[in-house]
Amino acid sequence: MHFKWNYKTPTPVQKKAAEDFGAKLGLSPMLADILIQRGITTESAAKRFFRPQLNDLINPFLMKDMDVAVDRLNDAMGRKERIMVYGDYDVDGCTAVTVVYKFLQQFYSNVDYYIPDRYDEGYGVSFKGIKYAQETGVKLIIILDCGIKAIKEISYAKELGIDFIICDHHVPDEEVPPAVAILNPKREDDSYPFKHLSGCGVGFKFMQAFAKNNGISFSRLIPLLDFCAVSIAADLVPVVEENRILAYYGLRQLSQNPNIGLKAIIDTCGLSGRILTMSDIVFKIGPRINASGRMENGRESVDLLVEKDYINALEAAKHINEYNEQRKDIDKQMTEEANQIVSRIESQKRHSSIVLYDENWKKGVIGIVASRLTEIYFRPTIILTKDGDLATGSARSVSGFDVYSAIKSCRDLLTSFGGHTYATGLTLKWKDLPEFKRRFQQYVEDHIKPEQTEAILNVDAMLNFKDITRKLYTDIKKLGPFGPMNPKPLFCTMDVYDFGTSKVVGRDQEHIKLELIDSKSNNVMSGIAFGQSGLARYIKSRRGFDIVYTLEDNVFKRNDVQLQIEDIRLKEDESSSQTTLP
Repeated sequence: MHFKWNYKTPTPVQKKAAEDFGAKLGLSPMLADILIQRGITTESAAKRFFRPQLNDLINPFLMKDMDVAVDRLNDAMGRKERIMVYGDYDVDGCTAVTVVYKFLQQFYSNVDYYIPDRYDEGYGVSFKGIKYAQETGVKLIIILDCGIKAIKEISYAKELGIDFIICDHHVPDEEVPPAVAILNPKREDDSYPFKHLSGCGVGFKFMQAFAKNNGISFSRLIPLLDFCAVSIAADLVPVVEENRILAYYGLRQLSQNPNIGLKAIIDTCGLSGRILTMSDIVFKIGPRINASGRMENGRESVDLLVEKDYINALEAAKHINEYNEQRKDIDKQMTEEANQIVSRIESQKRHSSIVLYDENWKKGVIGIVASRLTEIYFRPTIILTKDGDLATGSARSVSGFDVYSAIKSCRDLLTSFGGHTYATGLTLKWKDLPEFKRRFQQYVEDHIKPEQTEAILNVDAMLNFKDITRKLYTDIKKLGPFGPMNPKPLFCTMDVYDFGTSKVVGRDQEHIKLELIDSKSNNVMSGIAFGQSGLARYIKSRRGFDIVYTLEDNVFKRNDVQLQIEDIRLKEDESSSQTTLP
């Protein structure tokens, strides 16, 4: 992929503003400028940003139907009704179920949890799940991270005398299910001031409201914040405002005193003893929680997350780790197959989107493959597989393009769909795939903007290696937790050279471990360039090149900072590269 590097040299006015703001905050002008670029322009805003406070969490009763939901839950507990906590099989759903179940279980014993089987029941509320609830005497179902479109299923449950409280964050349709209460900040008639909670976040707000209504100290909720952080990172919701507060304290909990199930995962994937980051969740913890639902049944992940005995939890975590290894092999094979299809279809070059389907692809991995192809080709991508006479698929999008709306434009061909702006699931009849593909691709062609199909790296600042110190890195870490709408700062250094010790590494020799010097200092910086081993011969030739990177801890050398290189621009490419660098 050819990235466009986007960097604008600060004007004299901007430089002065950054110097003045930095002086007030005790930060370098460069970091002050990054804050200003992210909309933080006052001392009070900077204080809230650097020192998030749990007291600043929004009053949960500002969410529409929250009072109704709490009253119905109180009634259920008062009447000793059986309650089922029901959730999606992904990380967000599993953590949401865990938060609500673990919190309620402290005060009420007649409560159970349920995760639908991806392969047997599919996404969201299932008739099988409702029948199981009826057979076990359930009168109230709290559904998390799904349910906002389950009109038929929840209507059926109502006929059986089973009430639903929906805690969801996916985009609602014009018609909503006949639930007792619908907690969803994306409702058009909801004035809740923060719209980007994860599904687990909505569940947490419900428990916050329940605690407040019943005089339960908020401190009883704090031990569950590690699950909120995991959901925020894994579901890629914006890490700003209320999510930033939940993630900040959730990461603290995850690093210092995680729940037993999460501790077992941390120990299994080699993260013990570290201050954990959102990246650790995205690349290590989240995929393991997801693997159970992708390969078998997501209930195994919730069983692990609610486990109270560490020995049992560690055994379960190792089992789920095996699922993750299987998932990686299938993921790699499917991605390679999809890549081969794209490379064979010359007409793909004329399209602004990719739609691929194969009846043999594994249902639980299609979302990952869609994400991979979106990253490779930088186009909205849908990957589908066969499920009986239906096609089921996952869509992923590029920055700025609403793939949910694109899929919604074909809704007359769909049996179900739902999701977010950038990630959507869908089901349709297998025979309708050609027409769906044609209409979806036409919609994308008509609505996507040229700049949305460009892979852009927004560079925050130009650095020389002599500028990279431990203090700089420590200051940059204060900008975290990082994620959507608050990404890790990207830096650029021009004219760097191999120190002579760079080498290709990785199981398949796909990465480069670098040791570099720049043209303006004698400092040697170590770094890693994932998936860029094809450039190794040029780099070893000792010719100069430019890099864009983030700063990371060097886990092999304590207190050292290393570069995680996002892109390398060879000097021979400069004439043809797209760039707004000076």
